[in-house]
Amino acid sequence: MGTVNHDQANLLLRLYEIRREPRMRQARSWFLRHFHPQSLEEMNQTIPPGSDEHTSLRMVTSYWEMAASMVDRGLIDDEFFFENNGEIWIVWDRLRHVAPELRAFYKNPSNFAHLEAVSKRFEVWRERIAPGSTAVLRQILDQVTAQAAKAASE
Repeated sequence: MGTVNHDQANLLLRLYEIRREPRMRQARSWFLRHFHPQSLEEMNQTIPPGSDEHTSLRMVTSYWEMAASMVDRGLIDDEFFFENNGEIWIVWDRLRHVAPELRAFYKNPSNFAHLEAVSKRFEVWRERIAPGSTAVLRQILDQVTAQAAKAASE
């Protein structure tokens, strides 16, 4: 277990306060329920730029990229962050399908780099403390995605 100081604890609490802001809660709720694209084309069709949904997408992804950059730079101990923030991995898991296309489209290979790096370390940490849990969670998320796709086609 890493050493955690008061500054790290305060920073983590500040990040939590931002997550509790009403519009951010709404954006996170939308993202977790409705963000399931498997390609950039699908994302652009279902979440057009300028829409409320696109605003929610930008809020969620920029928040978690910001939080991940703080962890990546050592401002918050990895394990301390991981103990308190499982949602980051879900956000990356949903985004990982479109991230390569977004990076290519914007000609920015570092787009979501912190989110990806921290999520990968999170996965290693989780497997160390709960072996097999990543596969179970991914199965659950795949079921949710399949149910969302079925509901959208009906």
